[in-house]
Amino acid sequence: MKNIFFIIIFFPLLTLARDIGQTEITTEEGIEVYQKEKYYLLKNNVKQANIKVWYVPGSFELVYGTKKAQSFDPDAVIAIGSIIQGQTKHFDFVCEAVSQGIKDLNVQSEVPVIFCVLTDHNLKQAQDRSGGKHGNKGVEAAVAALKMIQLRHTH
Repeated sequence: MKNIFFIIIFFPLLTLARDIGQTEITTEEGIEVYQKEKYYLLKNNVKQANIKVWYVPGSFELVYGTKKAQSFDPDAVIAIGSIIQGQTKHFDFVCEAVSQGIKDLNVQSEVPVIFCVLTDHNLKQAQDRSGGKHGNKGVEAAVAALKMIQLRHTH
């Protein structure tokens, strides 16, 4: 096991919720998810140099960034993102496409992809799931990545 991870990140500065008065999501939520995730990996003997981080400009681009990362044959790829619902059906289409895209990459490759894309109704819910009262989804993704690596290399 190489213990090499790619972490692909998308956290928008402007959200789909702008039409309901929530015009910005700070990168603090994204940093909180990523930092906790990274800390957990380091605590579990993953070397800092083996954690590669790429940023992509949008949620759709998470799928391509993840596919590109898989081509380097890391132990796992973690796709981190946040999509916040607006008042249109666009949210549903984006969430469905990103979810299906990540699922397809899991089916097509031996490199596991961990889905850490928050699909929330509002900014408060995203914050609560990014280290707030509902825990930190980044840590959950790191735990899942380590378990999937173990499954990949032992069965």
